[in-house]
Amino acid sequence: KRQRFVDKNGRCNVQHGNLGGEPSRYLSDLFTTLVDLKWRWNLFIFILTYTVAWLFMASMWWVIAYMRGDLNKAHDDSYTPCVANVYNFPSAFLFFIETEATIGYGYRYITDKCPEGIILFLFQSILGSIVDAFLIGCMFIKMSQPKKRAETLMFSEHAAISMRDGKLTLMFRVGNLRNSHMVSAQIRCKLLKSRQTPEGEFLPLDQLELDVGFSTGADQLFLVSPLTICHVIDAKSPFYDLSQRSMQTEQFEIVVILEGIVETTGMTCQARTSYTEDEVLWGHRFFPVISLEEGFFKVDYSQFHATFEVPTPPYSVKEQEEM
Repeated sequence: KRQRFVDKNGRCNVQHGNLGGEPSRYLSDLFTTLVDLKWRWNLFIFILTYTVAWLFMASMWWVIAYMRGDLNKAHDDSYTPCVANVYNFPSAFLFFIETEATIGYGYRYITDKCPEGIILFLFQSILGSIVDAFLIGCMFIKMSQPKKRAETLMFSEHAAISMRDGKLTLMFRVGNLRNSHMVSAQIRCKLLKSRQTPEGEFLPLDQLELDVGFSTGADQLFLVSPLTICHVIDAKSPFYDLSQRSMQTEQFEIVVILEGIVETTGMTCQARTSYTEDEVLWGHRFFPVISLEEGFFKVDYSQFHATFEVPTPPYSVKEQEEM
């Protein structure tokens, strides 16, 4: 199976190993680390943190009641306890929950004869606010991440090489399935190919830029309907000496990166895909998908990935210029 650097769904096949002491850097940025975790770990940490914090604070209230002797005098009406109606651990736990959640049933409350209880109450309020801000903020950021928006951005299954405007052109198609637009959408392409330098150094994943209209502004997309992205193969292109025959022995990967701002949330979204050499069709062109109806343009996504053969010289641009 052909090893890919970037999967078709945009996932990068990169694993970091032998970090040594570097994992401590993840703890220094704990908030981002939690956001990057999978949902099951986020929920586990969320539940575990609240459970431990609740049990710890309930134990503190129970310890105060135990040290003051309130547990043995819970039903003595002439005695003023630290917290009224707290006579065991479950009642201390219920008092903490009522205080933390500001339920305020009125049955359990702090009296003015307990300065240590007042101090613990202030500490509980500060600690609860910090835990809530950290964990709820983490969950909110994770839910509002625009990763799911990228799933409604489509890339064609294949790329195609054929003549366009008299020039040999590499083409692929992008589309937006939602009615909401991608603001300031921009597309970039990287060619990943191993090579050896004149000094003998081997570069397994050398990255070269493929010009998809940077000089003309064509890389800035108005992604309302499916667009065909073009890379003109000329003397400056890495595919200058690529022919139909040589492509059968070449090994390369074209990584496509589409970035834009989600119109509804204002957050930056990125979608990725890649094309290996066996996914580039020589002498093909994409079927048209836009038709004019009564008062509107209709997009037929059933033909989004479809291509058809067109007459294309099997020679590279370099060979054509020499001929």
